[in-house]
Amino acid sequence: MLQIPFWKRLVILGLVALGLLYAMPNLFYGRVEAHNDAVTAAERAGFESPEQAAARASWPDWLPSSLVNLGLDLRGGAHLLGEVHVADVYKSRMDALWPDLRNALAAQRDVIGAVRRVPGPPDELHVEIGNPDQMAQAVAVARTLATPIATLSGAGQSDLDITANGPRLVVRLSAAEKAATDDRTIQQSLEIVRRRVDEVGTREPTIQRQGKDRILIQVPGIGSAEELKKLIGTTAKLTFNPVIGRGTDPNASAGLGNVVLPSLDEPGVYYTLAEAPVVTGEDLTDARPSFDQNGQPAVDFRFNPSGAKRFGAYTSANIGQPFAIVLDNQVISAPVIRQAITAGSGQISGSMDVDASNRLAVLLRAGALPAEMTFLEERTIGPELGQDSIDAGKVAATVGTIGVVAYIIASYGLFGVFASTAVVVNVILILAVMSAMGATLTLPGIAGIVLTVGTAVDANVIIYERIRDELRAGKGVVRAIDDGFNEAMSAIIDANVTTFIAALVMFFLGSGPVKGFAVTLTIGLVTSVFTAIYLTRLLIVFWLQWRRPKALEL
Repeated sequence: MLQIPFWKRLVILGLVALGLLYAMPNLFYGRVEAHNDAVTAAERAGFESPEQAAARASWPDWLPSSLVNLGLDLRGGAHLLGEVHVADVYKSRMDALWPDLRNALAAQRDVIGAVRRVPGPPDELHVEIGNPDQMAQAVAVARTLATPIATLSGAGQSDLDITANGPRLVVRLSAAEKAATDDRTIQQSLEIVRRRVDEVGTREPTIQRQGKDRILIQVPGIGSAEELKKLIGTTAKLTFNPVIGRGTDPNASAGLGNVVLPSLDEPGVYYTLAEAPVVTGEDLTDARPSFDQNGQPAVDFRFNPSGAKRFGAYTSANIGQPFAIVLDNQVISAPVIRQAITAGSGQISGSMDVDASNRLAVLLRAGALPAEMTFLEERTIGPELGQDSIDAGKVAATVGTIGVVAYIIASYGLFGVFASTAVVVNVILILAVMSAMGATLTLPGIAGIVLTVGTAVDANVIIYERIRDELRAGKGVVRAIDDGFNEAMSAIIDANVTTFIAALVMFFLGSGPVKGFAVTLTIGLVTSVFTAIYLTRLLIVFWLQWRRPKALEL
């Protein structure tokens, strides 16, 4: 018989009520969004401004505040396609290897003679030795610096390719190490770009790898592609380098292994620095905006244990000597070491305002990009265009829903009203689930919702047609309804399972618009089964218990 236990009725109605509660914040999108932004900003800064307090108070804290994030095509924003110059990392590896190789070869000076680095390709390290007839010994010493590659594709291979070319020792990365380095560089770039974008509070960015060395970046809600480029393209590479000399000639000969860089605060002054840094921004664990002893904006930073140890050892051995703080190939400060700095913390000050110190702290916390990135494609989607898309989507969803509701009511009368109620609740549940998940709604996603509205009625059509068949067979009202639901169940499940499989394929193999469509379609399939089978059945049971009809016209 058509019986639904009391506990099951409570569960069905409770899920519907919960869906209404979680979907409700989307009706007050601007207020809830301002509330969420104020809470996030206050947590990040550690204090709350009056404006943030007012925005937070605009929505009660005890109510759900999750929203359906709007995608780039609905909210507007910026689109970038960047190419990472992975070859830059090869040069950095060779430059970093040179001090260790020089020290290792110098320990065998009595056998191989004097060693010096000579010019060569950027991704190779060329070293000339005094006794070319001892090249085999030099190669053996250099190979002690090689390490095995820790990847499945490079198992059993070394990271360095070391050969002899006349009186020169040539060191380069092996082919397997280059492949592993490329992959690490792209992954590191992805993570750094994601951290930089997240630091400024943007919502649901799309940051993913495309091809061998490209990164796709889509950030809804940001002003322009140029603004996004400034945020992502800034390298913010911080290093602490030994000072070799100071002068006014930018073309002065630096010598191999050294570099000439301009001073930021002293126009016309150039510093000759050792190219190999003592520590780098990668050793930073924290960076926060602050003020120096003169009340000027500054940035406080702290090293990790290994960075603090190296910095402490260097300052202990070079008291009375200057060292340079270099940011993006500019010397921002060159203080003299007065005493050993072993606490692992310091401060960057100079010509910057409060906004610049905040921006620098964000970039330093996110870390430096491992290689330069060139933007091959950039687009700015204005909020007006996004609003046009939202309006068009609303019209499409409204027209589609009205058309489906009108048809189902015209076909099945009161039972069509029950099905229409279930369809409306189904849309609300889709928005509630997307809000709770923090999913992003795109224009194709709206199309997925419209499609779900149409397919959600299919289950009710199957059920109602089965009920008609049972009524024609002479069964009573309650028995016909009960058998109609039971007999239609297998067909409904089969149809939704096949569509669910197709949606999963689109989600895992598709990208961008296809994935947005698959998300709403997948959620809609689950909620439509719930509303069509359980909610519609409950509404019919309530009606039967209220009216107790002897006959049914369907």
